[in-house]
Amino acid sequence: MAEFSKSAVNKETGIRHFFAAAGYSWGGFQRLLQESAFRQELLFAGVALILLIVVGATIGEIVIAMVLFLAVFAVEAMNTAVEEVIDRISPEISNVGKHAKDLGSFAVLCMLVASGIYVLYVIGSHLLFR
Repeated sequence: MAEFSKSAVNKETGIRHFFAAAGYSWGGFQRLLQESAFRQELLFAGVALILLIVVGATIGEIVIAMVLFLAVFAVEAMNTAVEEVIDRISPEISNVGKHAKDLGSFAVLCMLVASGIYVLYVIGSHLLFR
């Protein structure tokens, strides 16, 4: 009988797993900070939240905006991951790689548009209808 080989990666369990996962997340955040698109999205979120507070948005409206911004950041992280993997496995220009990158970019655009529409709606409703 053949023995199964052990994984090269030592998986942590319990509380060590929690701290390891937090460290990986922090590393991902630091990597995203190197992306100008992510820094612009952070600025957009900050300005939008300030505007929502200034116009008197409710806590619920602000929470929804924050959830949308977190979704933007998550999609941006996935888009960056796709771009890095494509660049690593296929450094030459290919249609498949281009399509994968374009689809990731479109996903980010969709989330930005959704967030922008929501923020404009809330700001408009507080300025025009109250």
